[in-house]
Amino acid sequence: MIGAYTELGFDHILDPKGYDHILFVVALCAIYLIKDWKKVLILVTAFTIGHSLTLALSALKIVNISASLVETLIPITIILTCIYNIWKAQIFVDEGQSNLNDQDDIRKENVMANYGLALGFGFIHGLGFSNFFKAILGRDESIIMPLLSFNIGVELGQIIIVLGTLLISYLLVNILHIKRKYYSIGISIIIAVWASYLMI
Repeated sequence: MIGAYTELGFDHILDPKGYDHILFVVALCAIYLIKDWKKVLILVTAFTIGHSLTLALSALKIVNISASLVETLIPITIILTCIYNIWKAQIFVDEGQSNLNDQDDIRKENVMANYGLALGFGFIHGLGFSNFFKAILGRDESIIMPLLSFNIGVELGQIIIVLGTLLISYLLVNILHIKRKYYSIGISIIIAVWASYLMI
């Protein structure tokens, strides 16, 4: 049972048909570089915790929100994350042109604010998972192991998305020497436009 639910969670997060969750995870990573990978993994875990709580509440029939509302809220979370990224990217400067302590302060501020975004928006994205999860849950008496296993699969899938995004940032910023600021703004604009299309 554990393996089956883990595989379902893994396949669900990486399903091209459900790319809204993929867009959100990429948006979360857009202001980070590959050297920040530990912070990003913690950030994505905060997102997992958020949607895990919603999945549990939904499976227990404590929370029930219409699918149409959820389909509207999820793109909004993506767009808001991108707007936040663009705003924060305005203060990015080259390492050689600023005090390193200032750069560290900027990153710490970004991480703490993004933790809040990831956790809060995770609640909303959990609603997007909820109908699928309830459908596969069937008549199982306990939701604990299915929920844990499903979320392990989701987390593994998200790690793959994170690693792919960080590798792209490494290629563009470290190899092709595109400024971090322009990389973050560029990818955020692309994702925001894409998410806007989901609302049409």
